[in-house]
Amino acid sequence: VQLQASGGGLVQAGGSLRLSCAASGRTLVRYSMGWFRQAPGKEREFVAAVVWDGRRTIYVDSVKGRFTISRDNAGNTVYLQMNSLKPEDTAVYYCTADEKYRAGRHAGDYTYWGQGTLVTVSS
Repeated sequence: VQLQASGGGLVQAGGSLRLSCAASGRTLVRYSMGWFRQAPGKEREFVAAVVWDGRRTIYVDSVKGRFTISRDNAGNTVYLQMNSLKPEDTAVYYCTADEKYRAGRHAGDYTYWGQGTLVTVSS
């Protein structure tokens, strides 16, 4: 499966962005999906994940209540709605997929990775 992330950009603190991850090659119906991010000079960090059927979602504590992961299996797309953005959310965001029914927090839990999309939050 090929993943294409989009929707990044420059936004002021307190603003919102919605990232999209479109899949091609296979349907996403049987894939758990995740978002990770990597800020300059830092390691890649887990952000959010959702299982096949959307029944379970998990988030890193720093984004709980601000970010929402969702999926449109019919449209083969996963979204990350980001509200109340902070400068510390600035990073390249990556979408990921794996065939196992789990919402993993570790990069090793995912097999497929898309290219990143840059999110910059100005103060």
